[in-house]
Amino acid sequence: MKKYFVLSTLIVALVVTESAFGQTAAGATQTQTGGAQATDAGITPNGVIGDVAVIDASGKQMFVKTAAGAVVAVSLDDATSYMRVAPGEKDLKNATKTTLAEVGVGDRVFARGKVADDRRSVPARVVIVMSKADISKKHDSDRERWRERGVVGVVSALDPATKEITLQSRGRGEPQPVVIAAGKDTVKFRRYAPDSVKFSDAKESSFAELKVGDQLRARGEKSADGVRFTAEEIVSGSFRTMSGTVSAVNAQAGEIKLKDSQSQQELTVVISKDSMARRIPAEFAQMMAMRGGQGGGPGRTGGGGGGAADSPQGQPGARPTNPNPGAGGPPPGGGGARGMGGPGRMMGGGGGDFAERLEQLPEVTVAELKPGDTLIVSSTAGTDPSRVTAIHLIAGAEALVNVMQQRRAASSGGGPSMSGLGLDFGIGLP
Repeated sequence: MKKYFVLSTLIVALVVTESAFGQTAAGATQTQTGGAQATDAGITPNGVIGDVAVIDASGKQMFVKTAAGAVVAVSLDDATSYMRVAPGEKDLKNATKTTLAEVGVGDRVFARGKVADDRRSVPARVVIVMSKADISKKHDSDRERWRERGVVGVVSALDPATKEITLQSRGRGEPQPVVIAAGKDTVKFRRYAPDSVKFSDAKESSFAELKVGDQLRARGEKSADGVRFTAEEIVSGSFRTMSGTVSAVNAQAGEIKLKDSQSQQELTVVISKDSMARRIPAEFAQMMAMRGGQGGGPGRTGGGGGGAADSPQGQPGARPTNPNPGAGGPPPGGGGARGMGGPGRMMGGGGGDFAERLEQLPEVTVAELKPGDTLIVSSTAGTDPSRVTAIHLIAGAEALVNVMQQRRAASSGGGPSMSGLGLDFGIGLP
């Protein structure tokens, strides 16, 4: 999981073992004054949790930035003790002593002490540290486990009596149905919250919250024949994917106005620090558009057979296969942006999730966008249909959107085929 999720189990254990820390952040804020600092769950009466932003060793002070962005000054003295724990630990029995000199910027810390009434400073009695490098290793390890022991796709059927889920799983070919057994009490359910863009922000959930059309990723064990899957953890979400033209840009607020090409309604798109905003190089966009417009169907153009992206709900479909199979394609390493290895490799040659391949594209900032730009945006289904927070944003998409509009017109108003162009959004890895 991402770094702001890593300490959660440890914090829960500390809440249980230390009564002084038993008050929740929500309860604490009821007695505080207004402002962002007063509503920050990373600040409680007896400590602050966040990343080290600045260390002043000579002044015996560090500044800790919470996940919500508040900065708290942590004062240190000779009596302050420092403990290092590994990501994933649930208590301090395996903690080791460390020193201030071994704490680095970017490390995750829990500074324990009585927080000032204005919630802007705390004299720390104990500083519990998880190093940035250890968190990164844990993150990479978690992602690999989800890759090796995971399945991802679109929910096509639900059986509440047996708690079985039929998933149209994404793979290199056509979507394949997999029955997920989720009836054990040990199965952990989480679900993307409305307007959330982070995998790690998914909330505790249950089988009852699942819906046909949801995107779902499960981790567990697949049967030898691949048709059944015993789940240990399930993350689901309801997503929407849209395309349109930018009509206004507010770089300071991190927002744009987008005219949806299908509904013709104007939407406000929020690009947060957690949004993945990328630009498709012109040569790749043109190649994908040409292949998408050849009439071979989604299975031939990288989508693997229609899928939920073509449905009225606008859900993503099957994971794209290589849009450049067989001979005649560019050699590996040729023509790619930032060493991506060519169009085929960029969009599907490795069989990985599209969101992972998207990370390799050149970044784009809100300030670089301008009215008239054509974008493709994915988001969760939020509480306000006219306002969305981008999970993924793709600029340079004019050629792709033109092909989708042509397909929609040819199919008498059917939804645009994102999957047919190799654009398969959904739940990414942690």
